[in-house]
Amino acid sequence: MLKTVRTCTGAILLIALISGCNSKTNKQQEPQLMKITAYPETRKEEKTLDFFGTAVSDPYLWLENDTSAETGAWVKAQNQVSRNYLDSIPFRKKIADRFTELFNFEKVGAPIKAGDYYFIFKNSGLEPQGKYFVRKGMNGTDELFLDLNTLSPDGLASGSLLGADDNNRWMAVNINEAGSDWSRIEVYDIATKTKLSDKLEWVKFSSAAWYGDGFFYNRYPAPDKGKELSGNNEYHMVYYHKMGTPQSEDELIYRDNERPYMYNMAYVTEDKHYLVINAAPGTDGWEVRIKDLTKKDSRFEVLFDDLSQHNSVIETTAEGKFIVHTDVNAPMYRVVVVDPTNPQPSAWQEIVPSGDMMLQGVSTCGNKLFLSYLDRANTRIFACNYDGSDKKEITMPDKTGTAGGFSGKRDEQTCYFTFTSFTYPSVIYQYDIASGQTSEYYKINVKFNPADYESKQVMYKSKDGTEVPMFIVHKKGLELNGNNPTLLYSYGGFSVPMQPSFSSSRIILLENGGVFAMPCIRGGNEFGEDWHKGGMMEKKQNVFDDFIAAAEYLIANKYTSSEKLAINGGSNGGLLVGACMTQRPELFQVAIPEVGVLDMLRYHLFTVGKGWISEYGCADSSKTAFDYLYKYSPYHNLKKGTNYPATMVMTADHDDRVVPAHSFKFAARLQECNVGEHPAIIRIQESAGHGAGMSTNQIIESVADRYAFMLYNLHISL
Repeated sequence: MLKTVRTCTGAILLIALISGCNSKTNKQQEPQLMKITAYPETRKEEKTLDFFGTAVSDPYLWLENDTSAETGAWVKAQNQVSRNYLDSIPFRKKIADRFTELFNFEKVGAPIKAGDYYFIFKNSGLEPQGKYFVRKGMNGTDELFLDLNTLSPDGLASGSLLGADDNNRWMAVNINEAGSDWSRIEVYDIATKTKLSDKLEWVKFSSAAWYGDGFFYNRYPAPDKGKELSGNNEYHMVYYHKMGTPQSEDELIYRDNERPYMYNMAYVTEDKHYLVINAAPGTDGWEVRIKDLTKKDSRFEVLFDDLSQHNSVIETTAEGKFIVHTDVNAPMYRVVVVDPTNPQPSAWQEIVPSGDMMLQGVSTCGNKLFLSYLDRANTRIFACNYDGSDKKEITMPDKTGTAGGFSGKRDEQTCYFTFTSFTYPSVIYQYDIASGQTSEYYKINVKFNPADYESKQVMYKSKDGTEVPMFIVHKKGLELNGNNPTLLYSYGGFSVPMQPSFSSSRIILLENGGVFAMPCIRGGNEFGEDWHKGGMMEKKQNVFDDFIAAAEYLIANKYTSSEKLAINGGSNGGLLVGACMTQRPELFQVAIPEVGVLDMLRYHLFTVGKGWISEYGCADSSKTAFDYLYKYSPYHNLKKGTNYPATMVMTADHDDRVVPAHSFKFAARLQECNVGEHPAIIRIQESAGHGAGMSTNQIIESVADRYAFMLYNLHISL
């Protein structure tokens, strides 16, 4: 059977039913699969770029112009191909219906306290965005505070609370349109639940640090028209907004004219003594500057000036010193007290020493420190006094899982935290600080039985002999016959740990006899800063080797086979998938790189990409960096005549974090190079960004497409 569709560029798409005669054969009789015999024509141009004397071909450079009519036509044509293919998968609707059922549960956030008020996020199940409610007192009646569904007619605007002022009169709200990182800040009167006239534009990566009758916030200069989603963002400034005044009258507090590439994240200590700025060239390491707010016209002073360090001011002591979470002389991190008049490390007072577990973070509430550790990627929480004394562990519901929260002001007596694991849907707990007792606050109700599934953590060896942990999840009683559909997922960068968490979409795979595997590869911080550094810059190949070794472990131990193995990851994880499918195309049957960093030679030229130089290196600045980036850059390592896995590249038109040009260029070259019968399509989500803020309908459609494409090309019939 043939289906023919004419695209907007005049190319002919042929989707045929074929008999699964891939080079990767399966012993079982496989169902017939569709074959795409022609893709939309993508223009090539003779374009080369010079890097230290090496000429690098870039025939699809023109796709970086995301506002051109030609790129728009290409996007429309590619989406038509992809949509026709995905909609032709026989069980796609079945997956969409099942996930809709799974996703249709009430979603509730932990209470956010502001004086006597408690703010609670709720989504009744399938609302596009959800609502914020407010109650007076914990036992008060919920009243609607902000309906996020009304922020835009199509439900594609999202919002989050940034916090109330010190007198609990006003609540700042951050609003994003269509998933973009750009946002605006609006302010609501808490008592009347009405929006005020205050409106701040061109905000990005900002809090609302309340002080007096206003707050400090971060913004960029307004971008050039047409470059809002792709232009290079420079001069991340700190402003002060006084309530009731227009943004044009806001006071510029800090701008680094000598280093326009720096991020300057501002916040105020709870005692209102200091304005603190974490000044970072990227995502790894930062300076800390402080401004004494009790002294008129005080200047910013440098507290920590080493950009290779990770020093975070957590709180101030009664004596006016800083409690600091640091990796200085402690790759697993520790907590110290720093005197701002003598901030040298030799004068630091250690209150929580470094240990065998990674001290991932520190929060405060009720005059207590809450220490969050990673124990082979599982969370363990300890509470102690500000001087480190009386350290006690808080019992979690399970030894395998992830907890987060434990935040509040000094005078609070109660705080909240969330616990989740692969088979444990998120539960919000209430923690009484005085007694140390924990009680359940809210438990979600998902329509599946957790007792039917199990998770474990195994250790395997990577290419260089390094032992790497991996979580494996599946139905109880799974037969290890090498024929189970398996999804291998990870991230591998930016100190992001791979921790257990519940996903309703993952049930689609698990309940159909599938396996989910998540290795804690290098680049994360599961074992401290050394584990992170072992997967960055010139050592990035370790990340790919760890992931490939995880696949080989799953195959050797008969969880699956190459013919039944899919890989998936997003953002830096999209880079991971792109690199591994180009290095070992025969190892995987399906590859789904999402919003991936796929052109490693030019990533730093768009929006906030320059902030990743500290993680990846820069091909323009160093021949050494160019050499290792060019060696693994997914876009540049696609080779003609190669049978690549069935691939669905996923991106979004409003992604101004990892601009869609990465995915456009990669997909174009993949379609050119791929000679096998596996599809090579690109799914470009309209009115969405890097992932956050998607509407419920967008989420359902995305999940349905992802799992339909994956299972169909793993030869699974539902």
